[in-house]
Amino acid sequence: MRKNDGQTPTIQVLERAFALLDVLAEHQDPVSLKEISERSGLHPSTAHRILNDMAVGRLVDRPQAGSYRLGMRLLELGNLVKARLDVRDAALAPMRELHKVTHQPVNLSVRQGDEIVYIERSYSERSGMQVVRAIGGRAPLHLTSVGKLFLAHEDPQRVRAYATRTGLAGHTRNSITDIARLERELNAVRHQAVARDDEELELGVRCMAAGIYDDQNKLVAGLSISAPADRLEEGWLERLKATAGQISSALGHRIAQGPGGGVKAPT
Repeated sequence: MRKNDGQTPTIQVLERAFALLDVLAEHQDPVSLKEISERSGLHPSTAHRILNDMAVGRLVDRPQAGSYRLGMRLLELGNLVKARLDVRDAALAPMRELHKVTHQPVNLSVRQGDEIVYIERSYSERSGMQVVRAIGGRAPLHLTSVGKLFLAHEDPQRVRAYATRTGLAGHTRNSITDIARLERELNAVRHQAVARDDEELELGVRCMAAGIYDDQNKLVAGLSISAPADRLEEGWLERLKATAGQISSALGHRIAQGPGGGVKAPT
């Protein structure tokens, strides 16, 4: 056993096993023992012994003699971890911190069909704004900032199908009710990686939203700030995006932005 520096295992064989797994993780195809040894810095006999032990535990597969790849047990264990990751649980503490900065309602929403559903909110009386839609409340996609995030990830045919199904019914004089205007709005969302509601759902209320992504780069929820129309501050935008990114990281997401940092356009 070695002295622990807080960053490496105290048991040498575990450190070596982790090094071997890291090498295998860099390749989609099976890797030869020779290459594994060279890349890990371990003697071939040492690497061979540890790999064989990990193969017994299905952490490593041997598709043919002398070559190795990551084993299916890692997928099974990873799925168990993923099942524990709940977007609401991951979002609660970051939402509270964001609310401390803005003193305005911070909302967590998911998509269900043609609507978003509010599943969590950080809120206090200091905002000076009455929350109309309680947790569990619903709203049309095209009238909400989070809903626009989800529509921006759809291809044009699906957006037009949504418009046909819903008729793009409006709630206020600011509501987007025609497909051409909605398509322009969604293009802006893709470019900026944020979405807005400019008194489109409720007069006197404006919102801004950023997306929350899982480990498969799938948009799973949206984080939004709601405020009286004259109190929504552009300075909150970067903090909102950073908070959404923090929640995404807790769900296993790794950043992979396109040019300009915007939302990847559907193909």
